[in-house]
Amino acid sequence: MALFITFEGPEGSGKSTQLKLLEEWLSGRGHDVLATREPGGTSISEAVRSILLNPANTAMRPVTEILLFSAARAQIVAQVIRPHMERGGIVLCDRYADSTLAYQGYGRGLDLDTLRAITAFATGGLLPHLTVYLDIAIEDGLRRKSAQEWNRLEDQTLMFHRRVRQGYLEMAAAEQERWLVLDAAQPIAGVQSAIRERLALLVAGEGAERSDDS
Repeated sequence: MALFITFEGPEGSGKSTQLKLLEEWLSGRGHDVLATREPGGTSISEAVRSILLNPANTAMRPVTEILLFSAARAQIVAQVIRPHMERGGIVLCDRYADSTLAYQGYGRGLDLDTLRAITAFATGGLLPHLTVYLDIAIEDGLRRKSAQEWNRLEDQTLMFHRRVRQGYLEMAAAEQERWLVLDAAQPIAGVQSAIRERLALLVAGEGAERSDDS
């Protein structure tokens, strides 16, 4: 069964950890799982990622930023995500298009409708079946990241990160069928259990739709 599942959240929310646990769980049950990340996932997209996240690139304009993100996204969708789904596999992605709306839209103040149009062009309209949003207080998330190497986007003002988080919450509230909002401050095992429960419901729903169509 082809599925596209994305993980979103503020800095330090634990996305990568939860994605890895879900990958292991699904693979252990015989599913063909591909785990990837944005920006990245292909040699071209990884090269763009190095430019986007380099702390030295302080002169980068918000418009340049969104176009670079979109270029990397167009490549991974065409080269990696769609082909794996066409083979019936499950794709897990650490960040996707909702990050653009949260960071460049709500965070940087770029026009949301324009960002949606650019994103639709870059992805061919591909949307996730499920978006897992791991919510955490901005101060707590940044504190988790303090011992790690910071990139250009993480090194923004506290108000910027608060706008990003608010943007995520607004998007999740507007499209509740696709989003799963979880408290990232919970124990890791509890968060993972909630993700698996929602995924089981999603798979059951997909199966019911297929039966109705047959």
